[in-house]
Amino acid sequence: MARLSPLSDAFHQYAERWPAESDAASFAAWLSDTARPFHRETLEGHFTGSAWLVSDDGERVLLMHHRKLDRWLQPGGHADGDPDLEGVALREAREETGLGGLEVVPGIFDLDRHRIPARGHEPEHWHYDVRYVVVARGSEAFEANEESLALAWHPVAEVAADPATDESLRRMANKWLERAR
Repeated sequence: MARLSPLSDAFHQYAERWPAESDAASFAAWLSDTARPFHRETLEGHFTGSAWLVSDDGERVLLMHHRKLDRWLQPGGHADGDPDLEGVALREAREETGLGGLEVVPGIFDLDRHRIPARGHEPEHWHYDVRYVVVARGSEAFEANEESLALAWHPVAEVAADPATDESLRRMANKWLERAR
């Protein structure tokens, strides 16, 4: 499993940077103890990659109204066997927003392990979501795909302050706002 050591190292670095968050250990354990942690066919759960997609000035974040989950979330999706979760986050950001000129900031920005409800033939399972900052360096004109009901740019400060917003989005918004302090 030598090819997975950079991700394992990244989980360790994340735990050092954010010691109050407890998910890094469970992510590292999932990586080391699961035969196929990047495959959605691993029915107990699998890794996903997401993008905290910010405007070039860093003031706004692009969120999607997820069709299946009926919630505003960041772009992201299944790794489909790809252990390069940074690349997965970038790919999903491009596919789900239609934006070009995207740039990934190296390093894990956030970790979020959450349950996905059963749907059709797919049982309830865990998503081990590894999130990266992606910056829109070009045009901000987006185009939604079939996975979303809508896309919209939101001021990061409003996302952080809105108690009705998904808890993990508020956490990421607060992390983003604190980066400059």
